[in-house]
Amino acid sequence: MKQRSPVYVSIVIILAILLVAYYMFVQESTFLSSPYFWGTVAISIILAMIHHAIGDLIENDQFKKLTDAEKSEYITSKKTPYFKGLYESAFKKQSTTEEKDILIDHGFDGIMELDNQLPKWWLGLFYFGVAYCIFYMVSYFTTDFAHQGVEYDAEYKAQTASIAEYVKNTPPPTIDNAVYSPDNIAAGEEVFKTNCISCHGEGGRGGIGPNLTDNTWINQPEKTLFKNVFHIVENGVTGTAMQAWGKNGVLTGFDIQNVAAYVYHINQEQPPITVAEGGAAPQGTPANWEK
Repeated sequence: MKQRSPVYVSIVIILAILLVAYYMFVQESTFLSSPYFWGTVAISIILAMIHHAIGDLIENDQFKKLTDAEKSEYITSKKTPYFKGLYESAFKKQSTTEEKDILIDHGFDGIMELDNQLPKWWLGLFYFGVAYCIFYMVSYFTTDFAHQGVEYDAEYKAQTASIAEYVKNTPPPTIDNAVYSPDNIAAGEEVFKTNCISCHGEGGRGGIGPNLTDNTWINQPEKTLFKNVFHIVENGVTGTAMQAWGKNGVLTGFDIQNVAAYVYHINQEQPPITVAEGGAAPQGTPANWEK
């Protein structure tokens, strides 16, 4: 008779399978606090113990049918610790006498073949892989597990909700506390393309409105370029097509801060777009912005 696995090994394997199965179908670790999960664990442990007890009865019945020599051999094998037995079955080499018993009666060029059993660790990994494949395929086709599109949508909704919560709880910037940040340039460019490009042209080169990339400005109510742009976008310019985007409620303080960062970027951190390059001619007076 072969030595049976201890009941605690069976329980550990069952718990591992339950954890994998629940996570694949629920897709969250919240199941760990669910009474249904722990109920399943308790039932599985009880069934494992019942199965092991039935195995003991069958083992005792089979033991009675063995010869005295077989009984002695079996009792000796039972004294070997379970994990030591696993290790020896996987890595221990046979003696010359043992090899004769499992030698297959054919060979070639002096190479003989032994009828070795596959190592238990290899079989265990193979059966685990088969079981996991079944779990994975069932969960993939019957749930949203491992679907990248669904995961992306969930993460997108979570991030959108997080941004909305931040905006809700964070007062929008004003001209007094708005600051320039390179991180706002990309968002400011999108605001510019949506609302400003029709008058100020692509890249701020100018058109109906003045060129925003040179150093001449018609309106200079503020001492720094960044706050000057913030002021003009928020309050507009009376008598021109430049509306008060902020006071009219079209743009939020965050939008104005972003587009002011973009205008600062194209004016101070990039070369101006000249008339020869398709830019509008300078308008206004040279500006001496404070840093």
